[in-house]
Amino acid sequence: MKKRMSPSKTGIIILAAGSSSRLGQPKQLLTYKGKTLVRRAVDMALESNSSANVLVLGASFELISKEVQHTKIDMVINHDWEKGMASGMKKGLEYLEKKHSPDQVILMLCDQPFVDSGLLNNLIKKQAETGKGIIACHYNDIFGVPALFSKKYFSELYSLKGAEGAKKVIYNHQDEMDIVDFPDAAIDIDTVEDYERLIKGN
Repeated sequence: MKKRMSPSKTGIIILAAGSSSRLGQPKQLLTYKGKTLVRRAVDMALESNSSANVLVLGASFELISKEVQHTKIDMVINHDWEKGMASGMKKGLEYLEKKHSPDQVILMLCDQPFVDSGLLNNLIKKQAETGKGIIACHYNDIFGVPALFSKKYFSELYSLKGAEGAKKVIYNHQDEMDIVDFPDAAIDIDTVEDYERLIKGN
């Protein structure tokens, strides 16, 4: 009788450490459909089929952490947030590896309001079906986050520097990747205009 493989243990890293300099206020605390963006991201991660989740905060962390302090999300503070996104990814990955030893991680941003638990579960499901080491979202003819990376790529994620994001690792290994189509991943909130379009539904 063939032995069934146990499902992979998935950790989720929510990156929410930036200062929102182009917006002029913490984007993490902008409200959409009755919830702040950071609370939406946390709720979606907690509702997904992940095994462990961590929220990486940095700028304005004391203010933002209050928004999710009553949830079951684990939090880490990236005091080097000014060095760029790579430092936050490393902080989240270090935490998950030390506490939970995941087989794979999903990297997600708190400013993509249409990311939900269904999408996160689709990334996990696609990996289980295909066995591919990277599952990326496909939108606007590009590949990006949310994206899933198996343990094989953790060292490469650790090697990222400054403003480099997970997209660099994705594009380095397109032959080892599969995708989930998710056009709404293109919608993120960087400016007041972005937020106004989101609220108006445009």
